Amino acid sequence: MADYVDDLGFELETALAWFPHVVEEPYVLVKVDAEHVAAWSGALGVAVRRCYLSDELILVRAGDLGAEPKDIIAAALPDPGSTMSGDFGEILVFFYQASRELPQAVFGPRKWRLKQDRTKPAPHSDVVQFVLPHWPTPSGDDALLCSEVKTKATNGTFKPIKEAIKDSEKDRISRLAKTLVWLREKALLQDIDGVDIAMLERFIRATDHPAALRRFRAIAVISSNIIDQQLGDAPTEIPDDYTVVVISVPELKATYESVFEAARQAVPVVAEET
Repeated sequence: MADYVDDLGFELETALAWFPHVVEEPYVLVKVDAEHVAAWSGALGVAVRRCYLSDELILVRAGDLGAEPKDIIAAALPDPGSTMSGDFGEILVFFYQASRELPQAVFGPRKWRLKQDRTKPAPHSDVVQFVLPHWPTPSGDDALLCSEVKTKATNGTFKPIKEAIKDSEKDRISRLAKTLVWLREKALLQDIDGVDIAMLERFIRATDHPAALRRFRAIAVISSNIIDQQLGDAPTEIPDDYTVVVISVPELKATYESVFEAARQAVPVVAEET
């Protein structure tokens, strides 16, 4: 499995069972069941925290500053509210897309580590991942996955499916290209984990390599108790250049809050010397 999966401490085979497709066309409908959701705080706490902070960074900063690891974690994670909801939807899609590509490895930057402000979403395209079956050799089997993600956990006027479709167009027109360049600039200044400059260059300088597939998705993550009233915004015909995915999650607000609480408690363990 790809290094990024090992680094997050999560087995993607587990996630594959979470996301059954109950509708495939003209849009994909995924219904997560309550039994799986009940296990998410235990299954995802460490992995979600690692999406923001590596074990090594926490331990080094705690040692250098004499600070409590939990305080360092709290300085990176979002507060309950819209940003936490949005981040959770993106992280869930990160796992969903990677699990769908099994047994091929998927590489992807943890954009949540690159935030300038923990109270706001990460900039640019929401979820960007690379399928590189023969890496470090570029090939015609390579693919770039780019998803616009909208999350709706409570009642309100926000239309997640409609907004995801609208903003996905921005990715296809120009935002993805800007995102790749932004990630390359970040990679020149720091280790962004999950991808390296060579991987980014493979898609930035696409004409220098074999043609690669680009797969765009507009994804709405919606609490199951309000899903029915939202599905009217789903397409009635298959879109030409992107896929609409709707992921229904039971008790979404309570679920993401419990997962993030587990992430706050996910303090890395110092290995004992032998």
